[in-house]
This record gives sequence, structure tokens and C-alpha cells, in this order.
Amino acid sequence: MTIINPATEEIIAQLNEDTSESLLSKLQFLKEGQKKWHTIPLDDRIAIINRFAELLRSNVEPLATVLTSEMGKPLQQSRNEVNGACGRINWLTSNAEKYLSSEIMTDTSSMIEKIEYEPLGVICNISAWNYPYNVGVNVWIPALLAGNAVMYKPSEYATLTGIEIQKFLWKAGIPEDVFQVAMGAGTTGNVLLDMPFDGYFFTGSYKTGQYIYQKVSTRMIPCQLELGGKDPVYIAEDAPDVKAAAIGIADGAFYNNGQSCCAVERIYVHKNIYEQFVSEFIQEVTSWKIGAPDEPSTYISVVSRKPQLDLLQSQVEDAISKGAQLATGGHRIDRKGYFYAPTVLVNVDHSMKVMHEESFGPIIGIMKVNDDLEAIQFMNDSEYGLTAAVYSSSKDRADQLFSQLDAGTVYWNCCDRVSAAVPWSGRKHSGFGSTLSHQGLRAFTKPKAYQYRIA
Repeated sequence: MTIINPATEEIIAQLNEDTSESLLSKLQFLKEGQKKWHTIPLDDRIAIINRFAELLRSNVEPLATVLTSEMGKPLQQSRNEVNGACGRINWLTSNAEKYLSSEIMTDTSSMIEKIEYEPLGVICNISAWNYPYNVGVNVWIPALLAGNAVMYKPSEYATLTGIEIQKFLWKAGIPEDVFQVAMGAGTTGNVLLDMPFDGYFFTGSYKTGQYIYQKVSTRMIPCQLELGGKDPVYIAEDAPDVKAAAIGIADGAFYNNGQSCCAVERIYVHKNIYEQFVSEFIQEVTSWKIGAPDEPSTYISVVSRKPQLDLLQSQVEDAISKGAQLATGGHRIDRKGYFYAPTVLVNVDHSMKVMHEESFGPIIGIMKVNDDLEAIQFMNDSEYGLTAAVYSSSKDRADQLFSQLDAGTVYWNCCDRVSAAVPWSGRKHSGFGSTLSHQGLRAFTKPKAYQYRIA
């Protein structure tokens, strides 16, 4: 397997992929290890995971450098991701005892009823490349806390980071027979789908998620999917600060070069403030530094996968052919690496691919709407349902809109954020199941009910 730096197009590593035989050997290793791991007291498992977080904090720079080299994320954003993962770990470890310990539901003179949360067993996590620490932490940290063993297949675009994660988990005290990395691309993933795991947890595209779900559904095991998004934002005419909204939404659309599941991908602006918002938005986007990901102050750099360049260009050409206006960008940047200019399309409508197909890159469409009713109609006009945001001075107005939005997360006067305290879940083609929060901890358990009749 060849690892290519998307900013230089140079080979930076060549790795041996796992074979069917090596994967089966790793699975048997994990099955034996899990039998011992789940008997270790929860407090001890928490302490080990906290040591892992400490190791991440003390090695941010080298870890960020590896991440940037293989997937092109600007270096400061790679640092932010490693630090952000530590914050999520802190919430999960701080709340693990509360939500994973047995619960007494009834305690009377004649009956005791309780719930025990048992681990699933050995779970398979097929993960994403765009935030390998954050989307990984969402899965294997609660899985390990709950007493599971983990086969972790990082994306082929983030394999070096996956190896670093394994190294530091083992160094923190996670036994080698409790966490193993599966090396490879799609062929490796296919082999994993035919193996006897106790649950599958996938982060990635709708198409791949649908395939995984169909492959494992007959085995009656948990399968949780965190898939893509086409996340909308509506800026009402009473938005408290149009310029601040434009700056924040631009960041929500283009951070990590637009390669975020919950990135803003559609913008709807009330007609009364449309011109002002567009002006402020374009001013913000054109102020960013475009450069190599390891250059200081770079905000926009490369997309991680070369084929994405053609998809972005096709969306631009489709929109322009149907009447959209190109406000900025709209082309590849003429330099080595997978660079695409940050692109803003205005006067768009829902006949255009950019408003209904996932872009996953530095491109956005801005559409004028007449009122809240029209905004809601367009925001819900999507196969996806991950997040949605409303900017307004009125929380009541926002709540009224939120009640009509079919999305797993809604934001008032903010966007593109994830909190460990609340569930991260999707609707429709954005997937199902929850990570994070108490639901994310318990997603890796199977509850057992105990009923004791007292004689």
C-alpha cells in the first residue's frame, strides 16, 4: 500500500496490507484478549484511557505532522484535532462510571430489578480519513471503556495516523490483544465484513455505509453508520450580526478544506440581507491564505483525494450552466498537489448538483429565500440529515424552525461543532445510531435485565 502526500504528490511510505490469514489471526488474538479485558475493573480501564490522552497531549507536534503529511490538513488544524480528541476523551472517561455501571431500577421488600451493561465483544471499526482522531475516539474509546476489544481499520488515507494511535494506546496500557490495526484499503474492508465480529461501526460515505449494512444485516449484530451530510444554514433577516454570521459560516464551510461530515454545504439567506451577507462572506473567503499545509497561517490547502478535484469541477460547471454566478474560485490551482481554489457560487437553486450532492471540498452555494417557510422547504429538501443551523435573534423562532427540521443536530447562531456531551447521530442517508454522550457509551454494550424475587 502506497501512501502519497497530497500536497507534494510524493510517496512518503509503503506498507504491507493485511491478508485474510493475518486478519483472522488478529481477530482470534482479540477474542482471547477481550475475555480478560472486560474483567478488569472499570476504574482501571478509565485510568489507562486517561494515560493515552496524556500521551496525545505531550506528543501533539509529531502526531500533527504525521496527520498533515498523509491527508493534507493544515498543520494548525491537525494540532487542533489532536487536542480536540483529548477533550472528548476527558468527557467520556469522566462519565463512563455513571453510564456503564449497573443500575438499580427497583428496590423494594419483595423485588430488586437492575440493568447490567455488558460489552458486545470484539467490534470492528472501519473509520474515516478526514478526522481520524476525532471520529476514531468517538468509537474505540467508549468501546474500550465498555470492555470490548477493537479491530480498527483506519482509512488508507490515514493509515500512518492509525499506526500512531495503536502505538500510543499500547504504550498507555491497552493490551496488544485488545486493540489491533487492520492495514489496507477496500479489499481489507471487504474481508473484515465476512469475519465473525460482534458489531460494526463505520464512518464514511453513504454508498459505502449502505454496502456495509447490506453485507452484515443477516447476522443480526449491531451495525452503526455515521455517514455524509449536505448540511444547511439559514440566516434570517433578524440575525444578530450579519458580518459575524458570515465569518463563522465561512469557517464552518471551509475548515479542513471543506472535508467535514458536518461542514456547511448549503446556505440560505433571507432576501432582505442577502446582498450584505454575500459581500461579507466573499470578503472573508478571499482573505484566507492558500498554501502548503505545513506553512504557518495556511488556512486553505489541499483536498486529500485526487479524484475529488474532478467532482468539485463538475459541480461548478453544472451550476454555471444552469444560471449560477461564480463569485470566487471555481478552478484547480496551478501548482503541485491537489489544490482547489475556495469557491463561492451565488444565485444557485436546487436544480444544481452543488445544492443536493455532497461536495466534501472547498465549495459552497448561497441561495436567496423569501421567508422562513421557503427556507425550511429547501433545508429539508435533501437525502441527508446530519446537522442544520439557524441564525436569528429569536431563540423561539429558531426553535420553531428546528421542530420542522429532519436533522440529528441543530444549531442556533453557530454551526459545524461537535460536543461530547450530546449524541452525534444522523437521519436519512446520514446514517443511524449515536456516538458520544451517554448514548455513545452504551452503544457498545448489550443490556441485561436482572429480576430478583425476594422470598
